[in-house]
Amino acid sequence: MKTIASEVSAYLKTKPFLLSALFQDIINLTSLARMIQPEIETSLRKPAKSGAIVMALKRISDNQEFVTTHKIVRVLKNIGDITVRSSLVDYCYKVSDTLLPAQAKFLNQIGTTSKDIFFTTSRGVGECNIIVSQKLTPIIESVFHKEVCLEKTEDLSAISIKLPTENVTIPGIYYFIFQRLSWEGVNINEVVSTSNEFTILMDEQSVNTAFKVIKDLKNL
Repeated sequence: MKTIASEVSAYLKTKPFLLSALFQDIINLTSLARMIQPEIETSLRKPAKSGAIVMALKRISDNQEFVTTHKIVRVLKNIGDITVRSSLVDYCYKVSDTLLPAQAKFLNQIGTTSKDIFFTTSRGVGECNIIVSQKLTPIIESVFHKEVCLEKTEDLSAISIKLPTENVTIPGIYYFIFQRLSWEGVNINEVVSTSNEFTILMDEQSVNTAFKVIKDLKNL
C-alpha cells in the first residue's frame, strides 16, 4: 500500500544530491514539501497534506542520516595514506589480440626502471587504458606503436586513497567522496580501484582542490 512516507522516500532516492542536502540540514523542509507535493499526490492518486510530507521528510532525514551517513563518516575518518602524483599520461587503446602481449613486453621493459614511476591499467570490453608517468611515454609509444590509440591525455595528476577494509561492506562511500569533489568543480578523468584503494585522475589544475576535499573528509 502506498503511503506518504513511502512515496516521499521513493522520490528522494531519485534525487541523491537533494537527499544529501537534506541530511546536512540545509534545506527548508516546509518549502521542499510544497515543491514535491504535486508529485507525491500524483503517485498516491489522492491529496496529501503538506504537513504530513514535512513529517515524512523529517523522519527520513533523521533515520537515514544515522543509519547510512554516520557509517560512511566513520570509515572516512579512518582514511589511510593519500598520495599525489603529477605529470601523468593516460593512453586509451582499442582492445586487440596483440594488446596483452604488448603489455607484457612493456612490463618487462620497465622492470628495471626507477621505482619512482607510476603505472596502472584498466581494461573494458572494447578499450584499455594505460596510465603512466611522463618519463615512460617513449617506451609506451615504442611498444604499442602497432596498437590503435583511441585517445591520449597529458598533464594529468592522480590522487591515491587508502580506505579501511570495511569500506567494501558499506554502500555509498564512493558516492560520498565523488559528490564533494563534484561540488567543488573537480572533474574526474578516470577512476582505477582495488578492494581497499582507489586512484582518481584529473587535470593538474584541479589536484590541489581535490586533495583538500579528500583530506577534509577525515575531519568530518
